[in-house]
Amino acid sequence: MTSQLLSPPPTTTAPVQQSVGQRHLLAFNANDFQDCFSRRPFLIEHRLCNHPLFEVERILELARALPVSCIEYNAGKLPTSIDARLTPRNGLSVDETIRRIEECESWMVLKYVEQDPAYRDLLEACLKEIRPHSEQIAPGMTHAQAFVFLTSPGSVTPYHIDPEHNFLLQVRGSKTVRQWDGADRSILSEAELEAFYTNRGRNLEYREEIAEHAWTFDLQPGQGLHFPVTNPHWVQNGPEVSVSFSITFRTPDLDRRAGVHRVNAGLRRLGITPAPVGDHPGRDWYKYQAYRLCRRLRPGK
Repeated sequence: MTSQLLSPPPTTTAPVQQSVGQRHLLAFNANDFQDCFSRRPFLIEHRLCNHPLFEVERILELARALPVSCIEYNAGKLPTSIDARLTPRNGLSVDETIRRIEECESWMVLKYVEQDPAYRDLLEACLKEIRPHSEQIAPGMTHAQAFVFLTSPGSVTPYHIDPEHNFLLQVRGSKTVRQWDGADRSILSEAELEAFYTNRGRNLEYREEIAEHAWTFDLQPGQGLHFPVTNPHWVQNGPEVSVSFSITFRTPDLDRRAGVHRVNAGLRRLGITPAPVGDHPGRDWYKYQAYRLCRRLRPGK
């Protein structure tokens, strides 16, 4: 079950670029990385399953140290598609949610955990192994950020898109990820991208007719998955508590893409149908320069 526009992504990591041993945290096929990074999902391996940073007590300590704004949690029994504003809370405190995660039917993410020095060191160690390969494709790694997901059995992360280069590392439990080609405009429209980049929410309306075009991955502990920027996806946990570590970063090309989408959103509000991003690189360049000028003239906008 793959997108009609692309061949199936790799489903194994052998032969690996490097062995998962004392010197390395990650392992992946260098050819897979070269062929797929920022275009298609591909699997990697990691050796974080027994790392003390992902024990429940350490996650609880992390949650207590983070600003409240960096903790998002809600009921985990959700439909595939839901307006984020309508997502139900679970009625528990952060501490209660973490301690009762096995039975409280909840979904939780701790955001920007690199604020804690130990998690920052781990993020940097992982990205140090990715950087030599990503720089050849999308140079200029910036805004390194990490997220810890703690979720109850069967919980659902609704259909949505994200703005970063992302590797999701499954540490405990399992989850099924369904991911779609974000470059296919029959899957993800220009208008949906413009809405996303103008801060109108990351959740999307799921349509059953796209189901057959999904890439499906059953992630197990020790596996990781690459999510290209704005590839739509939704996730369902397996029958056990799930702990995942998401390592993300951005590159200048993503800033340019976001800027052009924001200009196109403005044009669309004026009743103009803009050319899709990428169709006319020259026009995209002028749009991005206009966007930069507006940002300088109107800081914070």
